[in-house]
Amino acid sequence: MERLGTERPGVWRIRSVGAARQVLRARAETTQAGFTAEWIPKGRLTHHPILISDGPQHDEQRGKVGRFFAPRVVAERYTGSMEACADRLLAGALAAGRCRLDDLALLYSVEVTAEVVGLTDSPVPKMARRLVTFFNQPPFDITRPDLGRTPAQWARAAANGLLPIIRFHLADVRPAIRARRRARRADVVSHLIDEGYSDIEILVECVTYGTAGMVTTREFICMAAWHLLRHDALRERYLVAGEQERFAILNEIIRLEPVVGHLYRRVQQPVTISEGAQSWTLDPGDLVDLCIRAANADPEVVGDSPLELCPGRSLPAGLNQAVLSFGDGAHKCPGQPLAILESDVLLRRLLALDVTVAAEPELGWDDLIAGYFLRGFDLTLAGRKPSTSPDQTLK
Repeated sequence: MERLGTERPGVWRIRSVGAARQVLRARAETTQAGFTAEWIPKGRLTHHPILISDGPQHDEQRGKVGRFFAPRVVAERYTGSMEACADRLLAGALAAGRCRLDDLALLYSVEVTAEVVGLTDSPVPKMARRLVTFFNQPPFDITRPDLGRTPAQWARAAANGLLPIIRFHLADVRPAIRARRRARRADVVSHLIDEGYSDIEILVECVTYGTAGMVTTREFICMAAWHLLRHDALRERYLVAGEQERFAILNEIIRLEPVVGHLYRRVQQPVTISEGAQSWTLDPGDLVDLCIRAANADPEVVGDSPLELCPGRSLPAGLNQAVLSFGDGAHKCPGQPLAILESDVLLRRLLALDVTVAAEPELGWDDLIAGYFLRGFDLTLAGRKPSTSPDQTLK
């Protein structure tokens, strides 16, 4: 744990699991500061977005919406539609003989997320394009005043952010709200209507769920496929493994490659963080940068060879297989069961085909989610590969 230099006073950087979990669980002392949460206007909203709210309101929101993301609910309610979507998209890719995986994963993740959220009253490809344009933002530095942006960059950020949101509202969210006011369904939008959310508040939540579900799962599917296509033995093991072992493989990949690489908290009340014999006091106003990739490789927690892909690691009791890739504490991502299941459904079908990499993806960085993105991941697809037994795989 370190305090950054004098040019950025009041900024702390944490690279260990223990210290990071203390900050994430300091519920009364810290608040959400990532994803530009502190720059999102909240004055006219009775219900603050779940991603950026804190305290009792956040707890109540999480408790009520959690039922849509419970592992059993996810498996029973959405597996069939995930399989149908994956089969349809891969059938099109097979007919063409190739696909760009980041594009296919976008359509897939948006369709899955749309069903859970309730944005099913507009075409998925058009909605996906609208969601993608929201991320066409100028860079920023969350540790600097005014995010380090120039006035021109702020103007571009407003234009690039607001116009897609308006289009998203008119074309996707408003039709969904109208349909569900007539007849409720088992989805998030119907729940928000029942909770008394206004149309604008529902829009803000849909932006949160839509972009989070689309961006993080899309990138993880591509990253997991990249790992599995580069490691033949792991890929073959994955294809013959049972569900829990496959999930362990995917959680280990996302431990190594967390889509959101940094989480940020703002200190509201003094909080003391301890590690071994050392302790540090964080003061109100301090910004804490939780370096997730580094923390996930903390050898004190994950054991030997922390930078190697080793599914089924022995981890301390109570620690998630993905370590901190889905966060911890009050803001732990509720969508982990959904993300892992939908990734597994598509990857099992994709990797069962005769797949070769036609073009390696280009790796980029998105400041808004403080994480990576992969683009231009081209695959060549032939028919289904001959089946492989577990015994053959391990030889």
